[in-house]
Amino acid sequence: MGLHVNANLALKVVPDEARRAGAVSIFDRRAQLAAQFIPCGARVLDLGAGGGETLRDLMPFGCAYQADSLTHGKGSLIHDLTGREFPTKAATESDIIVMLGIVETIADLDSLFTHLRFCRQDVILSYCPTNLLGTEARVERGFANHLSYADLVTLFDRYGFRIECTAPVDDQQMLMRLTPTNRVAPVSGCDIAVISESDAGNFGDRLGLHMINAVLPASARVHHMTFKTLREAMSQNKADYDLVVVGVGNAMFQPLIGDDIIQILSRARSAIGIFGTAYRELIPRPALERVIDRLDCWYAPYEDDILLYGRGRSNAVHLGDWLIEQFPLAEPTLDEPLQIGVEIGAEIPLDRTIQLIQRHRQVYSARLHPLLCALTSAEYVAFAEEGSRQMPGIVSGKFRSMLVDIFGRSYPEREFFLVDRDAVARYKARVHANVAALRQQVEAMLANVAVAS
Repeated sequence: MGLHVNANLALKVVPDEARRAGAVSIFDRRAQLAAQFIPCGARVLDLGAGGGETLRDLMPFGCAYQADSLTHGKGSLIHDLTGREFPTKAATESDIIVMLGIVETIADLDSLFTHLRFCRQDVILSYCPTNLLGTEARVERGFANHLSYADLVTLFDRYGFRIECTAPVDDQQMLMRLTPTNRVAPVSGCDIAVISESDAGNFGDRLGLHMINAVLPASARVHHMTFKTLREAMSQNKADYDLVVVGVGNAMFQPLIGDDIIQILSRARSAIGIFGTAYRELIPRPALERVIDRLDCWYAPYEDDILLYGRGRSNAVHLGDWLIEQFPLAEPTLDEPLQIGVEIGAEIPLDRTIQLIQRHRQVYSARLHPLLCALTSAEYVAFAEEGSRQMPGIVSGKFRSMLVDIFGRSYPEREFFLVDRDAVARYKARVHANVAALRQQVEAMLANVAVAS
């Protein structure tokens, strides 16, 4: 059953003579501009037929044009809608509703925009705001409403539309494209501190900074600091943060665990950790547990981390190594083996580094995340654990943790092994789902912080 326009929705009759006099070029110019707002392939409903043949002929490739002239009687293009149905079916089946020279003639705009809100399509309309066209001229043209720029914005917002873009038609009227949007509370900025291992620019940390930006809200004001410069950064920035993020997927080890982290966490309104552990024999367990205790959630990259330090904790979650999100599954093309040492050049852009690694069928790496990248493409890989600079014989253990997570087992160092691509694909899908859940959790935490504030 169609929705009928309220009887109060009166379309003011505009004499044909007034519409014709010197108006052809203006109508054409308006229609030409409106065509620039229409994407290819759109189904366009010209409500009021104000665009006419000019709009129909100038629409981009693949568009479908339909006009509803709103004609109810002879002798006038726009007459009285009272008693006839609003073209709801045509409007809902379109992609864009165009109204050129129509809005000014409608007395009850609330009724019109009620129907437009129901259809939830983009709207392209022209309007002569009172800021540009005075009262006397408006009366001469028979306009039924008189809105300023501010009035238009209020009207659009009330019915769930946002002004996407605007352009002047001439010195008296504007063309606007509206897009429907969900009504939400105004988004206020939030202050977030992100603590990463260093600013040296190694491959993993650089990728981690990209990942953390992808899971933070658009309104976030992010303050980056490192474990080494934490005290200096705290003195320069706000002490109290809405969210503190400890780690960007890197490993926590001594001497990174100190009182400075505890101090900033104690002031934070919420906190999460995205880090693993390395050189575990050297980690003072009480110090690490103090950090984890102050986190709302600890997202650990490896199951080893959970079993060693998260057992029995409700705030410990096995995330997986989220940097695999940066590496697409690819097919190698080069037979020449690639050897990656401890130092991987920071001067090469990240995307070029990833492409370089993924071109090789055999990859040997002394760095963790270049090996993770290789697992998404190479046929054979080998690795070497990184030794501790503090105590000979102690290795990071990160390679073993990652391999057990992905393949269910580890492999001997410095020996090439065949990559199980199906296992890598399953792991990648699991991590992808976990990262999506992390993003939702961050949004929920910040929403709770905003309510509490």
